Amino acid sequence: MTRGELFDPVFGGERLGPLLSDRAWLSAMLEVEGALAHAAADSGVITADHAVIIASAARDLSGTLDPALLGVEGAAGGNPVIPLVRHLRTACAPAGVPGSAVHTGATSQDVIDTALMLLAHRAGTVVADDLAAAAEAAADLAARHRDTPMAGRTLGQQALPTTFGALAAGWCAGLDRAHRALRLVLTALPVQFGGAAGTLAALHPHGLDVADRLADELGLARQTVPWHTDRVRIGELAAALGVAAGAIAKVATDIVLMAATEVGEVTENSPGGSSAMPHKRNPVAAVTARGAALRVPGLVSTVLGAMAHEFQRAAGAWHAEWETVTDLLRLTGGAAHRIANSLGGLQVDATAMRDNLDATGGMLLAERVAGALAAHTDAARDLVTAACAAGRALDSDPSVLAHLDAETVRELLDPAHYLGHAGDLVDRVLASRATAEEASR
Repeated sequence: MTRGELFDPVFGGERLGPLLSDRAWLSAMLEVEGALAHAAADSGVITADHAVIIASAARDLSGTLDPALLGVEGAAGGNPVIPLVRHLRTACAPAGVPGSAVHTGATSQDVIDTALMLLAHRAGTVVADDLAAAAEAAADLAARHRDTPMAGRTLGQQALPTTFGALAAGWCAGLDRAHRALRLVLTALPVQFGGAAGTLAALHPHGLDVADRLADELGLARQTVPWHTDRVRIGELAAALGVAAGAIAKVATDIVLMAATEVGEVTENSPGGSSAMPHKRNPVAAVTARGAALRVPGLVSTVLGAMAHEFQRAAGAWHAEWETVTDLLRLTGGAAHRIANSLGGLQVDATAMRDNLDATGGMLLAERVAGALAAHTDAARDLVTAACAAGRALDSDPSVLAHLDAETVRELLDPAHYLGHAGDLVDRVLASRATAEEASR
């Protein structure tokens, strides 16, 4: 797990720590109990006076009850809600609140699932905000470097020219898509309220009304039916976080490779050093974003693999979700925060990009020369391939110059003249963002 003061700042999770801590879990569960009391009172199930007392006691306990104690006490029943309810009933008893008024009609899973939805919404909003910031930074890079030529690379080798703007626009599009998907999932996170076996029998005929009022009290979506063993919502959340982490990892990987000494095309605004090598300028924000993101797929797999919940209550599959989803939020959020930092201060070396384009002596555009030669000889590809294999410059190779003059070849080898629709692609990404922003107003 990524939890603690030592590694959270390294992987960007320090802002999410308080939102996903054991104390946050405890407070969220007690918040659910307080909101349930008000919902039950509004539906006429308990008195309004009792609801006020229960909600007040829940707020007090959220700051005083020790999560470690609750964990020990929860071991016997397999979850912390059982002792939590006992503490809450004890706190309310001196004010004359009967035990039946506390946790009325609910089961432990209702409280834990709903608390997880609260935590996911709050932490997920932070994650989404950092994704949006990262996408905005990528869009700015794309606009500023729309026409900055660089080598496109496939399978680790130089392929054809592109622009850094086109690369950054691709980053932006991926981050934007991941951001939209996560926002959509967060908006739909629902309350969970089904009682012991998902029928709300203990609250009939008021159960559905209490469930809807509970959702409204907490600011969550209303449920259609209880989803104790229908874990699609949890799977959708995990998948959205996994996709976001994947989008981040792609950007981080590119930055790490482009910052390599031999490439030198980008540097971070605040690069990190080495404990042993004074000369190092490590792209630490991208490195740690990648480190956090690489841990996410395994957690997504755990959540998806645990979706097969049996009948009305799962034995173990449900329990596997609590810390897994918490860690998913923390790791994806940390990765989003770190990649936003990296992109926000990324320094682009256009000269290094041009030098790398020229490193092959024009062979990068051998395809274009072969195409021009094809109008004069059926052996065009063979001639160009032979010249490249021998390491001969194409603008001085006799077999090429037999058909094309040197100036024409040099013109064909100019990367700036073979960028295709790179600039148009940047424009399209930026225009789509402007349209989306206008539509959201």
